[in-house]
Amino acid sequence: MNDLAVNGTSPIRARRTKAEIELLEETLLDIVEEIQPATVRQVFYQAVSRGLIPKTEAAYKSIVCRLLARLRRGGQLPYRWIADNTRWMRKPTTYKGMEQMLADSVALYRRDLWADQDAYVEVWLEKDALAGVIYPVTGQWDVPLMVTRGYPSLTFVASAAEAMSYEERPVFICYLGDHDPSGVDIPRDLQAKLREMAPEIDLSFEVIAVTPEQIDNMGPPTRPTKKGDSRSASFFGESVEVDAIPPHRLLALVNECIVKHLDVERYNNLQRIESIERQTLAQFVAWWSS
Repeated sequence: MNDLAVNGTSPIRARRTKAEIELLEETLLDIVEEIQPATVRQVFYQAVSRGLIPKTEAAYKSIVCRLLARLRRGGQLPYRWIADNTRWMRKPTTYKGMEQMLADSVALYRRDLWADQDAYVEVWLEKDALAGVIYPVTGQWDVPLMVTRGYPSLTFVASAAEAMSYEERPVFICYLGDHDPSGVDIPRDLQAKLREMAPEIDLSFEVIAVTPEQIDNMGPPTRPTKKGDSRSASFFGESVEVDAIPPHRLLALVNECIVKHLDVERYNNLQRIESIERQTLAQFVAWWSS
């Protein structure tokens, strides 16, 4: 256990020396570097799992949030290592000229990976803050990432159901969300609405995190269940946020859920065709620019 940990219910003393703070900052940097991009909440749970700080909201705000902010402002921690998917800039894509547009087209060109596959896959995520963490995997496999932000609105679900209704292939949804009274109810509510709005689709829905089996096997940090949640009466045990699942395991779960629906032979053939087409496009750009 880290030298910062002491006996008792609170691993960190109320008053820490300068040396202890510096050691804690170094450890937080190591955690972020290992799992980046990471949300602040993920870093908090990793610090709790390593016995560095107590599992309290006060420790999250006054220790993890404060120190990570200071490290970023001080230049020790790159801003891009902390994921924040809640703030976006909206601007049309523009170019300096045709040459830049064509060059970007070569770099960005991708074939529709799922066009010749026998399945259609989407990943749905309860937590918006984790979208930046999950996207590298969904982006790699050309799979839509749908963020619900808790219970999704009817408009959001209706739009998704309409898009799915054009699919003649089986539709597979991989879902990630909290294990708490509302978190376990969201998949039920979501499935019911999708089946009601698009009854013709062949829909399979799999909750890949957080599951009771993962809680038993991984032992992630828990938090007290919110008694103010109207669904808490039928929920037993403590709650586990999806952020508490180790990041490498979270990404592996998403990757596994996607790949098992992929025809590898067709995928490899598509990759060969895409490479040839990108070379052809590059040759055209070189000819046009000469």
